[in-house]
Amino acid sequence: MMTTFRRTVLATGATGALALAAGCLDFALGNGPLEVTAERAAPTDSALETAGYEERATEQRSIEERVDVGVERDVEATVWLSTYTKEIEFRGTAGEGCAFAAISIPDVSVAGRSFNPIGELSNEELLSEYGGELERGGASIENLTHRESFGLEILGDGRSVDVFEGTTTFEGERIDVDIVVTSFAHEGDRLVLVGSYPAALAAESATAEELMESVEHPV
Repeated sequence: MMTTFRRTVLATGATGALALAAGCLDFALGNGPLEVTAERAAPTDSALETAGYEERATEQRSIEERVDVGVERDVEATVWLSTYTKEIEFRGTAGEGCAFAAISIPDVSVAGRSFNPIGELSNEELLSEYGGELERGGASIENLTHRESFGLEILGDGRSVDVFEGTTTFEGERIDVDIVVTSFAHEGDRLVLVGSYPAALAAESATAEELMESVEHPV
């Protein structure tokens, strides 16, 4: 499924610099958008199997940005979203209680400036932007509060991971959940990795971390 979002951003610089940076004559002349596509990021199959997660959806979405460099030009970025869920039994009820999402967005640079739409967002803002990918059965995650931060080795480097507390509905019952999120640049893309699980299931914290550590990019 392909979904399109449109944003408008401003830049400074001359059309000549734009053409050099983009390397695209049609784009520089306004005859077409600059089209860029992210490489997919995802946990390894072995990590997913060990953790008990199954793929829920893998899809591409399109983000359109209009940049102003003295003249307006369009940038169309294709992003990847891969989501996974895990069936658990919690308080005597079975259902999809854990979720994980890997999102990659191309880090577009025009006239020396990045136009990645999430490049300057904090992890809390990223949860507001992409938290819907963790929803199960239409239940949103609410009342987010930052609890702590820690480091993980992901894709060959140390990454900062934030932990948030929130609430959601699991099979009709209100429960507390923990959400872990990290975002960083890698190989020309911006990656966002997010996991959620019932706060009472402490072992799922380590599982979410193992999924993050196993992520490959590009897949």
